[in-house]
Amino acid sequence: MLTPYNAAPDVFVLPSQLPIAGAGVLPVHAYLIRAHEPVLIDTGLPIDSGSFDQHLWNLVDPQDLKWIVVTHDDRDHVGSLREILAAAPNAKLITNQLSVDRLAEQWNVAQHRVIAVNPGRKLDLGDREITVLRPPAYDAPSTIAVYDHKLDTLFSADSFGTVIPQFVADASDLTEQDYYDGFALFTRANAPWTSLVDPQKFDKVIDVIRALNPARILSAHGPVANGLTDRLLDEMRKIPSMTPWLPPEDVEVEAVLERHEAELANVIAQAEASA
Repeated sequence: MLTPYNAAPDVFVLPSQLPIAGAGVLPVHAYLIRAHEPVLIDTGLPIDSGSFDQHLWNLVDPQDLKWIVVTHDDRDHVGSLREILAAAPNAKLITNQLSVDRLAEQWNVAQHRVIAVNPGRKLDLGDREITVLRPPAYDAPSTIAVYDHKLDTLFSADSFGTVIPQFVADASDLTEQDYYDGFALFTRANAPWTSLVDPQKFDKVIDVIRALNPARILSAHGPVANGLTDRLLDEMRKIPSMTPWLPPEDVEVEAVLERHEAELANVIAQAEASA
C-alpha cells in the first residue's frame, strides 16, 4: 500500500496498485471523506489488510466512522471490510443487497448494520447528501457508484479506471495517450460485455452522469480526474464500438491453426446440414 494523499479538501485517497504484465500498473483506491459523519468508500485489497487499517485510523478515529460505502463485493474493494466493521462499531454499511448476499459466501455481515440501496436512491449523511447510481461500466452485478452533492464528486467504482505506465496521483501527471489508451484497455478487459450492448441504452447511462456534471471523478482504479468529466464520458461512449480486450494465451502456433481449422470445418458442416 502507498501513502494516503488528498484528492480534494477533506477527501483522502487510500492508494494501492496491482502490476499488469506488459502494460504497467492498475491503481486500486479507497477513499475517506473526513466529514461531520465520516464516510469510507471501499476497503482496499486483501493483501493490504493491516497496513490499510493503520493508514485509515491515522486519518479518522474508529469510533467516529459513521458510513462505509462498498461499491461492490469484489476482493479489491472489501479487503479490510470485516476488520473495519469490527473496529468501528458506529459505522453502517451502505451497499447493494446483492453484495451482502455474495459476501455471505465467505462471512456474514450483520444485517442490522446494512443499509441496502439500489441506483436512484438519495441518502442524507449528516452534512451532505449522496445519490446512488449505476456507473456505465462494471464487472459485478452489485456495483453502485455514489455522487456526493456537497463535494460535486463522483466516486465511480470501477468505471473510468485506467492502466498506466507507472503510479501517479493525478491524471494531469499522465500524457493524454497513456491515460486514454489505458482507459480503453481497462474498460474493455473489465467489462467485455460492453461490446454487446445497445449503444442508445448505454448512452442513457452516460447522460445521467453528464446531467450531474461532477467537477471530479474518483475511480477505484484511476488517478484523480479534475475537470475531465466531458472528455471521460466521450471516451466511455466509444467503448461499445470497440472489440473486447483479451490477454495473450500460452499456446503454440500449430495449436491455434488446428483450432481454427476445426472451427471452420464445423461451420461448413452446419451450413451443409441446413442446406
